[in-house]
Amino acid sequence: MSPAPVTASDEVLNAVSRLSLFEGLDERALRQIALSAEFKTLEKQDCVIHKGERGAHLYFLLMGRLQVIDSTEDGQEIGISFLKPGDYFGELSVIDGLPRNASVVATSKSKILALRRAVALDLFHHQPLVVERVLKKLANTVRHSAFQRIILAMPSVSRRVCAMLNHLTVIAPGGLSVINDVPTQQQLAIMINTSRETVSRSMKSLMERGIIERDYQRLIVRKPEELQLASQLGKYDENAH
Repeated sequence: MSPAPVTASDEVLNAVSRLSLFEGLDERALRQIALSAEFKTLEKQDCVIHKGERGAHLYFLLMGRLQVIDSTEDGQEIGISFLKPGDYFGELSVIDGLPRNASVVATSKSKILALRRAVALDLFHHQPLVVERVLKKLANTVRHSAFQRIILAMPSVSRRVCAMLNHLTVIAPGGLSVINDVPTQQQLAIMINTSRETVSRSMKSLMERGIIERDYQRLIVRKPEELQLASQLGKYDENAH
């Protein structure tokens, strides 16, 4: 008697089907992906990717929040970006086989999906939709890296804070400018290479000036034009009102 065919669980298949990277793929392709995918649960501060290790998997964030972190030669951590549910990561090492160029750490309890490198490469070689989306993401990564360099080159820490907050600001329904899922002060400090205390002072100043206002888990940017002006090099005087 021949063995029964291996099938992907409905839970894994449903998770794969909801990922934007695979939108538009036929059911057969989705099932092949699901067969080699597995769930992993992360607690806060768990590291899913370590800088310098070989990339054996392509990862997808299903639930929670992750932060991409790099480090300087003297060991100083620098936050690169945050990942939200639906995002995938680890594609660079999957593509070129070189060691990971950054670490990824959970900032809250999270659930991820891991896809073996061989399967991910097969998708990159044979699925045009997937290739197009990966290329667009790589282009966005290059742009973000350029933005990060500009931020870190700013001599004034207050300008770095304003520039990062301005970058994180989005327009909510109704036209209100907000920052959702606000990074902690420690996370912001890592992102702009300064101390938590310095970030705290800058945030307090912005609140006192009525530029930003805390609203539960988000910030409301009451004066987006002033925040944008404050983020521009050479146009912000910390003592001005």
